[in-house]
Amino acid sequence: MTETTAGPGAGRLGAAGAAVAGAAMVTNGLAYLLPMLGARHLAVEELSVLATVLALVAIAGVAGVGLQMAVAVHRARHPGAPTNRVALITTAFAGGAVVVAAPLMMTALRLPLSVVALVAATTVAVVLAGRWLGELQGEQRFLRLAWAMGVVALGRYAGMIVALVLGADVVDTLVAGMVTSYLVLPGLAWIARPARRGATGGESAAVRLRQVTSAGTAALAMLAVSYADLIFARQLLSPADSGAYAVGTVLTKGALWAPQVIVVLALPRLAIGESRVRTVLLAIVGACGAVLVAASALAGGFAFRLVGGEDYASLGEYAPFFAATGALYALVFAVVNAKIAAGARWPSAPLWVAAGVLAVLTMFVAPRTFQGIMWCALATAAATALVMVLSLPKATRRAVDDRSSPPDRADDPRRPAPAAPPG
Repeated sequence: MTETTAGPGAGRLGAAGAAVAGAAMVTNGLAYLLPMLGARHLAVEELSVLATVLALVAIAGVAGVGLQMAVAVHRARHPGAPTNRVALITTAFAGGAVVVAAPLMMTALRLPLSVVALVAATTVAVVLAGRWLGELQGEQRFLRLAWAMGVVALGRYAGMIVALVLGADVVDTLVAGMVTSYLVLPGLAWIARPARRGATGGESAAVRLRQVTSAGTAALAMLAVSYADLIFARQLLSPADSGAYAVGTVLTKGALWAPQVIVVLALPRLAIGESRVRTVLLAIVGACGAVLVAASALAGGFAFRLVGGEDYASLGEYAPFFAATGALYALVFAVVNAKIAAGARWPSAPLWVAAGVLAVLTMFVAPRTFQGIMWCALATAAATALVMVLSLPKATRRAVDDRSSPPDRADDPRRPAPAAPPG
């Protein structure tokens, strides 16, 4: 199996997209399997601890998403640019933030010190992995990226899954997950090794911490605004209604993440300013959303039944509205990536405003009902998508903050790379 570092043809790009999509499916499947097994093998109190730790690592791990995006954009413009320093600083910051927040987690969340220590240690491994994922994404080595995503997923979830199956308690399960998160890092570095001997970046400009901060806050903002309605439903609705709303948000998340493989493939090309890529990206994401909304309108009852069981089938009439919210946020996420690629300083600002508006609408304006929160979420998503699309600058050939000259012929990204790891 071979791949090129950039500019692959349509056939190879399609194969790369399928590989990345498959790796994403494996990641999501393991992420869903873990809490399901936890519910079967752990006591209620321990299951709550597991769910809380997974949420905390996901939030702290946003720094790794920001690192990946920033490195991908920079490597697309500066092949081989050094990433060691910014990766170490970002990782230290994320781990340090967990340590600083430890007293709060111990008191507010009632987590023992040993569990908080495991959260911090696991966060370091999760964030550090973002460096190598970003290198592969930026250099458009997508087949290797798919391998790396699969390795990261195994490291993050497989150890805990095996521990649960073997009857471990929650602390031993978390220890297994932490250990495997570190064990896969050497393999991840090997997969992301330079495509050519000596391709270590030379005098290329290193990734700046500001780029990671910008991308990281954007990822955190997307996480916040896309989950805010679920949090408000939990707070404002009865247990039965909030449970039903949670089932609906599964459709929202499906519509949000379904087209994201296109965003992964497009980001490095957006970074080097390839013409028409942004337009094509938004068109594909929009079309994917339209198809999902139409499908949910035709089979809403089946969708709710599939996600939550027969008890929720009667809510099928609301399925297209949840899907539409996710589809609109998918468009927003694509625009955020385009802005990050263009060097925008605060691409997340409209998302934080949207989260605030949604909070005001649900808490003080709309009726505190299932439908009231649903309509608030949909209206906020629609307004945010409109503002984000209209705020896009006119497309140019190169990103706005890229003042460097084109790479030398020796670094021509169209040259073939070595074969990807065997599968």
